[in-house]
Amino acid sequence: MNTEVAVTGITPTASKRRIPPEFNIFVVLVGIALVYEVLGWIFIGQSFLMNTQRLTIMILQVAVIGIISVGVTQVIITGGIDLSSGSVVGVTAMIAASVAQASTWPRALYPSLTDLPAIVPIGLGLCVGLLAGFINGWLIAKTKIPPFIATLGMMVSARGLSKWYTKGQPVSGLSDQFNFIGTGIWPVVVFLTVAFIFHIALRYTRYGKFTYAIGANVQAARVSGINVEAHLIKVYAIAGMLAGLAGVVTAARAQTAQAGMGVMYELDAIAAAVIGGTSLTGGVGRITGTVIGTVILGVMTSGFTFLRVDAYYQEIVKGLIIIAAVVVDVYRQKKRKTV
Repeated sequence: MNTEVAVTGITPTASKRRIPPEFNIFVVLVGIALVYEVLGWIFIGQSFLMNTQRLTIMILQVAVIGIISVGVTQVIITGGIDLSSGSVVGVTAMIAASVAQASTWPRALYPSLTDLPAIVPIGLGLCVGLLAGFINGWLIAKTKIPPFIATLGMMVSARGLSKWYTKGQPVSGLSDQFNFIGTGIWPVVVFLTVAFIFHIALRYTRYGKFTYAIGANVQAARVSGINVEAHLIKVYAIAGMLAGLAGVVTAARAQTAQAGMGVMYELDAIAAAVIGGTSLTGGVGRITGTVIGTVILGVMTSGFTFLRVDAYYQEIVKGLIIIAAVVVDVYRQKKRKTV
């Protein structure tokens, strides 16, 4: 036996793994930002990184996607997928805003429920999201239908519900107390708080151990005594609740709610998780990586706008990056199995 291994108990391979897996993702983030900085001076004659207003707007824009991606990351770690989060954002925004209207607004949806404390619409939004996630989890765990189909059905149903709720009309006249959660830096504070809570939960609690175990090998998890069905329902319910929170923040930030809110947010959240190192095969992923992946998406979008790149090209490039991230994940999984 190698003397170093016998004494330290650490193999040369293990010592190399001391570098956090998020380090490479962070290097990619820095590289993308520097590329935009150089291109900015070449084509625009301006700095990309030194414009604090642009960076502030970018961070605020990714905060909502970040909140969703925290929940989506946990779903993907279990080996599942959630396509409904964007539609859940729309329906929770509409329902929460309908009980957050001020009495001074002449066309309040519920005139007898105006000027309520902000905790009421916020709590209602969280409950709606929690219910949507619970239904997703129950369908997947109890009926054994694929997560793709279950959450696709919820995506369509929730979007239809958000349109039916007010017959397609926006909900405006929200109270200042409710709007406060969407002002200033508060969306970012909410995002980072949520990320911190679930980073701790996944790394240091039984909840996290069960989540990773199910994604790595569901049969082994079941044999080891984990109630797989109950835990899956819990994970999807949490993802739905976080999508509901994102809907509340979105409505508060816009100071209005529309049925079309949250369109394509689910794909951005999935992209953030995958770019951040979460494996679509399950069992691998960290919230810190997802946070970096979310920022990468924000930097890309802001950089394209900064360089005046057409929106159509932005979507094409974003799609290519998602595909590249999945290819890298497949290669990484093959390499891990070989080792």
